[in-house]
Amino acid sequence: MTKKSYEVRQSEKISHDIEGYLKEQEHKSFLRFITCGSVDDGKSTLIGRLLYDSKLIFEDQLAALENDSKKVGTQGGDIDFALLVDGLAAEREQGITIDVAYRFFSTDKRKFIVADTPGHEQYTRNMATGASYADVAVILIDARKGILTQTRRHSYIVDLLGIRHAVVAINKMDLVDYSEDIFNSIEKDYRKFAENLNFSSITCVPMSALKGDNIMESSTSMNWYHGPSLMSLLEEMDVAENKAEQPFSMPVQWVNRPDLDFRGFSGTVASGTIRAGDEIIALPSAKTSKVKSIATYDGNLDFASADQAVTLTLEDEIDISRGDVISEIGHRPEVTDQFQAHVIWMDNSPLLPGRPYLIKTANKTISGKVNELKYKVNVNSLEHEAGKTLELNEVGVCNFSLDDDIVFEAYVKNSALGAFVMIDKISNRTVAAGMIDFGLRRATNIHWQAVDVDKSARATQKHQKPVVLWFTGLSASGKSTIANLVEKKLFLRGNHTYLLDGDNVRHGLNKDLGFVDVDRVENIRRVGEVAKLMVDAGLIVMTAFISPFRAERRMVRDMMGDHEFIEIFVDTPLELCEQRDPKGLYKKARSGEIKNFTGFDSPYEAPEQADIHLFTANMSAEEAADAVVAKIEAQYLA
Repeated sequence: MTKKSYEVRQSEKISHDIEGYLKEQEHKSFLRFITCGSVDDGKSTLIGRLLYDSKLIFEDQLAALENDSKKVGTQGGDIDFALLVDGLAAEREQGITIDVAYRFFSTDKRKFIVADTPGHEQYTRNMATGASYADVAVILIDARKGILTQTRRHSYIVDLLGIRHAVVAINKMDLVDYSEDIFNSIEKDYRKFAENLNFSSITCVPMSALKGDNIMESSTSMNWYHGPSLMSLLEEMDVAENKAEQPFSMPVQWVNRPDLDFRGFSGTVASGTIRAGDEIIALPSAKTSKVKSIATYDGNLDFASADQAVTLTLEDEIDISRGDVISEIGHRPEVTDQFQAHVIWMDNSPLLPGRPYLIKTANKTISGKVNELKYKVNVNSLEHEAGKTLELNEVGVCNFSLDDDIVFEAYVKNSALGAFVMIDKISNRTVAAGMIDFGLRRATNIHWQAVDVDKSARATQKHQKPVVLWFTGLSASGKSTIANLVEKKLFLRGNHTYLLDGDNVRHGLNKDLGFVDVDRVENIRRVGEVAKLMVDAGLIVMTAFISPFRAERRMVRDMMGDHEFIEIFVDTPLELCEQRDPKGLYKKARSGEIKNFTGFDSPYEAPEQADIHLFTANMSAEEAADAVVAKIEAQYLA
C-alpha cells in the first residue's frame, strides 16, 4: 500500500467508523526503537521525516515547523525535519541533540515509540538511557564519513543493553551520488566490526532521511538496492520476547496494607506468568507459600504475565519486605552480596575502586563498592585493556561487593533483575549503569568467629570507651604533630592508645600504594579496617591522614559503631602550610616535580561539619591538643 492510499483509508475510517479505528489501533503490535550513532548522522532528521510522512503532525505544528525552518533551520529555508524532535533551545542553537526525545507514531501495521538520542560523546549516558527501553537499534552512519568511534561505542552499548536487532541506516546517500560501492564498503566494514557483538540480525539500508529515499517507500534513485525500505523493515520485524515463557519473578516494590484484613505485595512482573494457587518462594528469606489472589485496581485476575503491575496475596503469613523478590518455587533467582558486572561510567569524576557507592537495583538500594576493575573495553577494537579506574563514557568489567544480599539474575537472562545503577553517596548523582554477569561465590567456610572476650569487655578492662580520633587536613597542617601530642596527654592519664600516622603506615601496610586518587581511596580503606580492629580491642585510636575525600572519611565512619568516630579538621590555610613545608613537598609540587599533590593538582574536600574544628592559624599545636582532650574527656576518658 502506498503512503497516499494509506492516508486516504485512515482518513475515511476516522470519519465513518471512529470506534472501529480505535479498536484497530488498540490491537496493533508495538515496537520501541532507538536511533543512535555519531554527531550529524541525521538521527533527528530521520525521526522528523517519519513523523511528517506518517501524518502525525497537527496543522499548527506544521506551520510552526515551516516557520522555525526559515529562522533556525539548516536547509536553506526548506523544511528542517530535525526541529520536530530537537525541542530544547540549546539543541536548536547548536544544531545538536542533547536530551533523549521520545516520539509516538503509527502506521497501518504497527505502533511505534522512537527514542532520539544524542550523538555527542559527552551525552553517551543519555543514549544509554534511551537504549535500555528499546527492542531495535537504528544505527545511523553518514555515508560521507563511514564508521566513526561513536558509531562503535553506541553499537557496543546497545548490544550490552540486550538489544538484539540492529538496522544500520547508511544515511545521506544523496550526498555521495547514491553510490552502491560506498554503501557496500560501509556495510562490509560494519559487519566485520560487529562480528564480536551479539546481534541476532543486522540489516543495512541505504537512505536519505532529508530526501525521503528508502524511508517509507523504496527509492527510485537506488535501483541497485533490492531490500526493504526502513519503514517496511520496522513494520515486519519480529522482536517478540518470550518473557511470559520464562520462570516467574516479581520484585516487591511495596507491601500493601490498607487495613487489618488485607496484606498484599505489589510490584511489576519481571518475567513469566503467575496464577492463583501457584507455589512461590520469597527471596532472600526462602520462605514458601501459595498465591491466594492476584489483585489489581480493576479487580482480581486469573493470571498475570510479564510487565503487568499487580498485587499478590498469599495463603500464608510470611515475612516479605520491599526489596525482596517473589519467584517460581522451582526456578529461583540467585542471592549474593558479590558479583561481576559490566559498567558504563557516566560521570565526569572517575570510578574509584574501594570507594563506597549506593547500588540501586529494581527494588532495593544498598551500599557497595567495586573491589576490582578487571579490565576496560576498547570500543573501537572491543579488546580488553588494563586500567585502575574508569573515566567518563568508558566501559569496564568490575567485581562488586555489597553490604547486604540482593536477589538477581544475569542481565542477559532477565534485565529487570540484572540491571542496576551506581549513585554517588555525597552528591547523589547517578554515576554509572551496570549489568550483572554472574555472582561471585564466597568460600563457605569463611564466617565471623564468635569470641568470648568482646569489645565491651576489653573497654571495661581499660576503663575507657574506644573511639577513633580522625585527624584530617592538608599536608603540613599539623595533623601528625597534634595527634602525637594528644596521644602523649592520654597516655600520661593512663589511657590505652595507638597512633596510626600516614607516613608510618606507608612504610609497611600501604607500601604498595601510590598517590593517584584510586590509591588514596584504598589507603584510607585499609587504615579504616585497621582502626576498626583497634577499636574492637578497646583502644583510643588516633589517625593522622590527609584523607582528602569526604566519601572515604564517611566510609570509615560507617565502619564504626555509634559515637566511635570523631572527625577532627585541622584547618590550616594553604599559604601557611606552604610556609612550613617541612619536607619541601609544596616547593616540588609548584615546580612540577610531584604530581597528584593535594591542594594543587589533586583536590582536598574539607569536612562540611567536622566533630572538632581546629583553626590552627590562631592556636599552637599544644593548644589544639588540649582542645581535643577537653572535648572528649567527659564522654570517653575514665
